[in-house]
Amino acid sequence: MHIGHIPLANRLFVAPMAGVTDRPFRQLCKTLGAGYAVSEMVTARKDLWSSLKTSRRANHEGEPGPIAVQIAGTDAAMMAEAAVYNVERGAQIIDINMGCPAKKVCNKWAGSALMRDEALAVSIAQAVVAACAPYRVPVTLKMRTGWCQQQRNAVRLARQFESVGVQMLTVHGRTREQGYQGQAEYETIAAVKAAVQVPVVANGDITTPEKARDVFAATGADAIMIGRAAQGRPWIFREVGHFLATGEHLAPPLVAELRRVLLEHLQDHYRLYGEQTGVRSARKHIAWYLRALPGGAAFRQRVIALDDCAAQWQAVDGYLDVLGQRMDRLPAVVDAGADIQQWERVIA
Repeated sequence: MHIGHIPLANRLFVAPMAGVTDRPFRQLCKTLGAGYAVSEMVTARKDLWSSLKTSRRANHEGEPGPIAVQIAGTDAAMMAEAAVYNVERGAQIIDINMGCPAKKVCNKWAGSALMRDEALAVSIAQAVVAACAPYRVPVTLKMRTGWCQQQRNAVRLARQFESVGVQMLTVHGRTREQGYQGQAEYETIAAVKAAVQVPVVANGDITTPEKARDVFAATGADAIMIGRAAQGRPWIFREVGHFLATGEHLAPPLVAELRRVLLEHLQDHYRLYGEQTGVRSARKHIAWYLRALPGGAAFRQRVIALDDCAAQWQAVDGYLDVLGQRMDRLPAVVDAGADIQQWERVIA
């Protein structure tokens, strides 16, 4: 599979998630089987580019390609300028955010709110494509099925986006009104796939290898994108890849591998964020990794109280060392969205 002229390793993608898909997490997912990862969204507001948050998101030092950066905004000229800003800092693919349902984004008419103004949405896509063309940087776009149940316009917009030069479309199978509630539907994604010639990526509620297989079959999509199910379980990409290739499940990771993966992830995280921010922002990752493990809930409460990176790292190391003496492998997860307490009861 290609995005424009850029080849991809496989058809399993990491979804852009604010506060999650930073450089350490993207690199980890690629190491564990993802063929492509998109950055957290970078604002089109020029006055925020020098902020620490945006400068971190625009830092791709040592990151293997292809480097894809998602940009968000409401003004075509500003979005075009933001695209060039990120290309000049290493972006090889620019992704336009028209899928984020967050109120703080939509209240400013960015993200999925743009789907309510089709003319503006298309003008933004056209401007970004034109800005990236001299650099031979392909432009992709992520959207939802529509604003609400009564305004599902993904198919109509998809045709227009393709006509102005967007080279791949990702569709989350929910409206903006749904947020992340209810069940994703895939009929609209299938309709988008049938309506355009560019690659289409299916996103939403892909939590198991079986669900990945079923979504490919239901939509005819060229690729799938996994988001929340990869939080604390970045090896889901190799599990899905193995299942799609063989029809068989991989054994769950060894506790020793989890220990290595998590401790290396934390070190990369601390290097990017520094001491004060790093120790706080690492807590959610630790919680996700350990949520299905015996004693994980109690350990998470202890980690929250630590405000020193070295102490946090050592605590995680000690917990996993003891766990490795109790069990060789992590428990098999039937569904990444399953209730956490259920798994703690199973393996306690």
